[in-house]
Amino acid sequence: MNRRSFLQASTAAGGSLVSGLTVVGGGQKAIKTKISLGYDNFAVRAMGWKAPQLINYAASLKCDTLFITDFGPLEKLDDNAYLGDLAKLASDKGVKLLLGSWSICPTANRFKKDWGSAAEHLQLGVRMAKALGSPAFRVILGDRNDRLSEGGIKARIADTVAVLKANKGYCVDHGVKIAMENHAGDMHSTELVELIEEAGSDFVGANMDSGNAVWTLEDPVENLRNLGKYAITTSLRDTALWESENGVTAQWTAMGEGNTDLKAYFELYARLCPATAVNIETISGFNRELKVRDKGFWKAWPDGKPKGYDQFLALAKKGKPRKAWAAPAGVDKNKAAQDYQKGEIAKSIFFCRKNLGLGLR
Repeated sequence: MNRRSFLQASTAAGGSLVSGLTVVGGGQKAIKTKISLGYDNFAVRAMGWKAPQLINYAASLKCDTLFITDFGPLEKLDDNAYLGDLAKLASDKGVKLLLGSWSICPTANRFKKDWGSAAEHLQLGVRMAKALGSPAFRVILGDRNDRLSEGGIKARIADTVAVLKANKGYCVDHGVKIAMENHAGDMHSTELVELIEEAGSDFVGANMDSGNAVWTLEDPVENLRNLGKYAITTSLRDTALWESENGVTAQWTAMGEGNTDLKAYFELYARLCPATAVNIETISGFNRELKVRDKGFWKAWPDGKPKGYDQFLALAKKGKPRKAWAAPAGVDKNKAAQDYQKGEIAKSIFFCRKNLGLGLR
């Protein structure tokens, strides 16, 4: 493979491979890589910002990417001139835009008809992504309730695959890949891999969410091990886990404040998907108990404990209980939420840059 082919093959959604030469043992030369760093707009959802404000904030944090994962910040849909202007604004500030939206599974709990049928929603997003210069369009199946729906998660996966297969030509013709997320407890990483392979991994990959991994009883490192080679976009955060009365409790945190082994995580990340941008999506401050000691909990898991469950429990044993965040007394709750969310993403970006060596600038 020549250098040009290598660079083309190594560039993924929002990622950037920077080549440099370093002398290593035996006088050989190796290519060093740097990984793009940005944020998911849901991290600052309380701000209610439109796209230009989100872009300006990304630039102020010296982000390489901005992942807009819902259509809300975009004031015009399917307007190429408007979307092109946003892409130029971002480019002028050194920011690469990525786009996402919600469910394309017509039978899922989270599916909405706001953008027409599942196919119409998917096609709209693909057109928008192309106009914004985003090489991928992120979508979801649903949430943990779909595991208890008729036919279970396998039936919902089959319905999603049908939508993807029927629209493969449209996606390929527009040069946009589809990034399916492991979302809100819907799919374990191994189930998402099955979906991607069945739909076609040549045009479908993963939006890898490390925080959502714990809701499907996974250590985030094991989730990455399964999904890394399929990852074309990401929405990442740290998590604190600890043993509790009914099982395991999880609290999403700013990067570096949970008990995920981030050193191991990003060493593996650099091997599996170094050309995929790291986008941080902090959704901090609340606790969710996964009641694994309750027999009723396992109705959502008819095939038994999933792959990697033992590693998940081992991670929980290392953690200690934490209180949920609450707005300070006497402070406007909306203002407090805004300040809290901005603080969580800002310190996460700083931590990733300083302690993990992420980011191109």
